Amino acid sequence: MELYQTVLDHLDSLMKSFPKRKAFPWDENQCWPETERFELVMGRDAAYELGSSQKGAANYTCVTTGNGFWEHSGTIVIGPDLNEITTDTSYARLVILNLASDLLGDTSSHQGSEQAFRILQKLDFIKYHVFAKGFMIRTSSENFREQVRVSKEALRQGITFEKVGNAFLRHYLEVDGVKAATIVFLTDPSVDYGVLLADAKKAHEIMLTLSRILEGMPTDCSMCHFKPVCDEVDGMRELHFGKQVNRSSIKTSSRAKTNNAETGE
Repeated sequence: MELYQTVLDHLDSLMKSFPKRKAFPWDENQCWPETERFELVMGRDAAYELGSSQKGAANYTCVTTGNGFWEHSGTIVIGPDLNEITTDTSYARLVILNLASDLLGDTSSHQGSEQAFRILQKLDFIKYHVFAKGFMIRTSSENFREQVRVSKEALRQGITFEKVGNAFLRHYLEVDGVKAATIVFLTDPSVDYGVLLADAKKAHEIMLTLSRILEGMPTDCSMCHFKPVCDEVDGMRELHFGKQVNRSSIKTSSRAKTNNAETGE
């Protein structure tokens, strides 16, 4: 099941719209230094802010198990790089992780679906543990935006998206089963950040739907506000009703065992 196929299709179209994008292959020797914990960059020390409240912004993480565009690890930059920006600008950071085909397990089973959800959750949480020096990230899980303050000192020391991207990639590639990781940074003002924000919301809803399926959702689709996600994601509806069947089988089996015990069979 390609959970994020719609999001990936939109991203593929975006890549084709910007053929002059900059691409940097993964290089462990070009990682921007990190601090041990969250580093506060005060307004007076910041050169500018990416994705400020008056600008477009988006952030999401999605996964694929297919081949194609995302087979090789690296950083893609669409728009001015950090050393070319002089004022607050729109910004998005998108993460695409190419996973081993068996990493998510058999999502038709309850155990496999739970395994898939835990892995996806773990991969999404990595962003909260990357502390690039002089690159203060503020992420909102409620509005799917990401804002970054870039310090003047970091610019003087030569910070670039390639180096920051490599810092992120190092964390993702340390996870067993992640075959390749791609970070896409966008600062081009012509990008439709509203579409990216909608895709970020969709990626979040996919995770939330998977979580709710594991908890047990109602089977009346007309009453469920996650119906649009199941309609769009191939296999999600089957996964949902597979859970209902599994739970019914478990209950039936339990009742049979109880009846047998009572009758002595």
